[in-house]
Amino acid sequence: MQRREFIGLVAGAAGLPFAVRAQAAAALRKVGVLLSGVESDPDSQVRIAAFRRGFADLGWKEGENVHIEYRWSAGKSELIRQYAEELVALAPDVILANSTPVIAMLKSMTNSIPVVFALATDPVGLGHVDSLSRPGGNLTGFTFIDPALIGKWIGLMQEVVPGLARAALLFDPNTTPFYRRWIREIETAHQSGAMELVAMPVGSNVEMETAIAALAQKPGSSLMIGPDPFNVVRIKAIAQLAAQSRLPAISVYRPFAIEGGLMAYGPDTADIFRRSAGYVDRILKGASPAELPVQQPDKFEFVVNLKAARALGLTVPGTVTALADEVIE
Repeated sequence: MQRREFIGLVAGAAGLPFAVRAQAAAALRKVGVLLSGVESDPDSQVRIAAFRRGFADLGWKEGENVHIEYRWSAGKSELIRQYAEELVALAPDVILANSTPVIAMLKSMTNSIPVVFALATDPVGLGHVDSLSRPGGNLTGFTFIDPALIGKWIGLMQEVVPGLARAALLFDPNTTPFYRRWIREIETAHQSGAMELVAMPVGSNVEMETAIAALAQKPGSSLMIGPDPFNVVRIKAIAQLAAQSRLPAISVYRPFAIEGGLMAYGPDTADIFRRSAGYVDRILKGASPAELPVQQPDKFEFVVNLKAARALGLTVPGTVTALADEVIE
């Protein structure tokens, strides 16, 4: 074999892996993920692990056929804006968005990049989609709670707390302003019966501590903690404040009961993140978000902390513990 022919063969062989790598790089899909929580939070890790497992089960391998850009906003409005801008600038094939403020920010920034939302609240009422059955735009996904769930919280509290007269809903009006409207709707529909339903808007740790302490001074009061970026990053602190104030409380977040709160009842968020992987997969394979119906939760978790109940001087009826998925002794 002549030297020139040998060099040509070697060059061709060396060039083949490069061509393969170039082809693979061109085929690599891009997914953006913008989450409202803190990356190190155990509940956040459970959720994102569920998404990753669901996504991998559908054949997507990070670094092989998909590249995923993650951003964690830690419940801060300024980081939600910053990271939303970063992800939109990257022009991914689809974005997975967690929490209503994140969804609202992305909607304001793009009408072309498909967005799959996980744990959205009132997407129709807030104008994020046209309807649940036909979203009609570039957003679709999975909802979290509705006013009926607040009624469920009140019912559970009434089962456990004798003489309950008041339930206050803790939220940040900057990130979840819709709670005021929900409270009015519940009061108008008389879903709370003789129960007084109170809005507790707070925007800082000091406001939160002051409001909880003031509520605890009113006999017959209880606290409800709904989904809110402000709440989720402070859920341990809220549980501790409620315990210190001897205030019976219920949250949508399971870690609330784990950290010493009385009860937690809400959708199985890990299941929602797992299901969201299916929508990301379908969009990457050509489906239009406008035609993928918004889905509601179909699995719920109920956790009762009997240790917290005893500290509050409460006895949880057997009819309530029988309903629980987890009882903390």
